[in-house]
Amino acid sequence: MNALPALLLLGVVLATAGPRLLARARWTEREPVLALWAWQCLVVAALLCCGLALLLTAAAAWPEVRTLLFSGAPRGVEAAYGIPLSRPWAIAVAALLAVGGARTALALGAEVRSARALRRHRLRELRLRAPELPSGLERVRRPAAAERLVVLESAKPNAWSLPGPATRLVVTTGALHRLSDRELAAVLEHERGHVRARHHWLLQCAEALNNGFPGAGIFRLFREQVGRLVELSADDSAARRHGRLATAVALVELNTAHGPVPHCPGLLDQVPGRVERLLAGEPRLPVARRLRLTAATLAALSAPLALVFAPGLRVLF
Repeated sequence: MNALPALLLLGVVLATAGPRLLARARWTEREPVLALWAWQCLVVAALLCCGLALLLTAAAAWPEVRTLLFSGAPRGVEAAYGIPLSRPWAIAVAALLAVGGARTALALGAEVRSARALRRHRLRELRLRAPELPSGLERVRRPAAAERLVVLESAKPNAWSLPGPATRLVVTTGALHRLSDRELAAVLEHERGHVRARHHWLLQCAEALNNGFPGAGIFRLFREQVGRLVELSADDSAARRHGRLATAVALVELNTAHGPVPHCPGLLDQVPGRVERLLAGEPRLPVARRLRLTAATLAALSAPLALVFAPGLRVLF
C-alpha cells in the first residue's frame, strides 16, 4: 500500500478504535502511570499520522516542497513515494491537514497563555492572603527550597499545589484541624506527586487539544481519562509512603465538606471510586504483562514512522 493512504487509514483507526479500547481497559486503574503513557503515545501517534500525511501531500502538490523533502535522497527513493492524488486533490488535502495543524498550535498557545495568567492570578491571591516573609528573614528561617508550604486561614478543609519554579503547597487551617499528622502528610505527598510528574503540563495539553477540536472523540476521551488517571497516580504516590488507609481517610475528610470544584468538573464524583480503589489494595500487574503493554504502546507510536519510511527502505534494501 502507498504510504499516504496507509497513514490516513492508520490515523483513522488510532483516532476511533484506539481511544475506545483504552478507555474500556480494566488494567488502567491498577497501572495509572502506564495508562497515562499509553494515552500520550496514542495521541502523539494520531498527530504524527496527520503531520506526516501533510508532508507527503504537500510534496505532491508543490514541486518545490518535493525537491526540498527529497534533496540528497538516493536514486529511486523519490519515485517510491508516488502520491495517488491529482494536484488539485493533493492541494485540498494538504490545506485541510494544515488547518488542523494550525488549530492545534493555536489551541496549545492559548492554553499556555491561559495557564500562565491563572498561575499569576493565584500567586497574587496567595500573597494577599498569606504574605511571604522578607527575603532576609526567609533565609534565616530556612534555606531556599524547591517548594514552599503555605497555610491559608479558612474553615473549609482543602489542599492544592501551585507548580512553578518555586512550587507552593497550599493547605488551609480547616485541613490542619481535620486531618491527623499522617493524613496531612499523605495529602501533601499527593500534591508532590502531581508536581514531580508534571501533571499540569499533561492536563494543559489535553485541554488544549479538546478545545481546538471539540468534536474529536479521541481528544475528549484523552482529557477525561488524563484527569482521572493523574489523580490515581498521585493517590498511589501518597499511599506508597503513608499507607492506603491514611490516604483514603484524607480523601474523605477533604471532600465531604466540598461543593462542586470550580476548575475540575466531575472531580468530586471520582472520590468514592478512588477511596474504594485505595481500600481494595489490588496489586500491580505482573511484570510480563506490563512489558507487553509497554511494547504494544511503543508499537502504536512507531507505526506512523515505519509506514512513512517503508517505501524508501524497500528501494534501498
